[in-house]
Amino acid sequence: MKLPHRRKFLHLAAGAAALPVLPHIARAQAYPSRPVRIIVPAVPGGGLDILARLFGQWLSERLGQPFVIENRPGGGNNIGTEAVVRAPSDGYTLLMVNATNVINSTLYEKLNFNFIRDIAPVASLDREPYVIVVHPSVPPKTVPEFIAHAKANPGKINMASAGTGTGGHVSGELFMMMTSVSMVHVPYRGTGAALTDLLGGQVQVMFGSMVSSIEHVRAGKLRALAVTTAARSQALPDIPTVGDYLPGFEASTWFGVGAPRNTPAEIIDKLNKEINAALADPKIRARLADLGGTPLPGTPADFGRLIADETERWGKVIRSANIKPE
Repeated sequence: MKLPHRRKFLHLAAGAAALPVLPHIARAQAYPSRPVRIIVPAVPGGGLDILARLFGQWLSERLGQPFVIENRPGGGNNIGTEAVVRAPSDGYTLLMVNATNVINSTLYEKLNFNFIRDIAPVASLDREPYVIVVHPSVPPKTVPEFIAHAKANPGKINMASAGTGTGGHVSGELFMMMTSVSMVHVPYRGTGAALTDLLGGQVQVMFGSMVSSIEHVRAGKLRALAVTTAARSQALPDIPTVGDYLPGFEASTWFGVGAPRNTPAEIIDKLNKEINAALADPKIRARLADLGGTPLPGTPADFGRLIADETERWGKVIRSANIKPE
């Protein structure tokens, strides 16, 4: 008679053990039940904004709720980032993340948050090169010619960037360190403003993100000297790499999605699954390729490792170049 009681006990115990899991499963299945905000900590028109709208539309269609893009520029990405840090950890406020976030960890001595601690990695989206673009009035056609021109005109070449400490800025600083050239850094409040002045000839050169620069290059409004990755870009196959002329030079930017820390793992996993599905979709892959990006699928842990590695890498450049915030 003891055996049936034992079976009954084990059956009840197994049921009790499963109970804590049920609310988590239900929460993941119910998410999202209302609109989700994707905070872009930059002005409209840049690479971060373009990708936010591409993936926001995908998530809206897949998950049946609007993923609304909200631009919150200022403070070198820090204003928008802090807004997400302070948001509820419920999956209804997400952050578009890029290299600037990890650069800021070293650039700013006093922030009201710790990026690695306070933002949970959700998914990486893509990686892309920067492209050295110059106004057509600039004489050099190659990287060696540009280096020679800059050395012959020290302090007379104006290098635009989307802001102090952005990926394009620190890539330019790395270039100056490795070539011993001197350019005047001109920071702007966002990629759009920097490109506007470069197109107008007010500044001469920019290390621009591929996604924001490529259409201007294709239209002949800007001249591309080189891409900054170790290999050539399929989007601009005729453009050499900086490393072809400057061995060891390599820089790239990347984009991803983050959420406030303590966001439930099941919600993060659901978003990660849908974003990876987008990265496997032929239409999304074709669009990324057209913009010069390479899909970067992976787990939240994979994205976390990328963030940690990039924080260390660019921290060394910032300290070596003694870059200070505006």
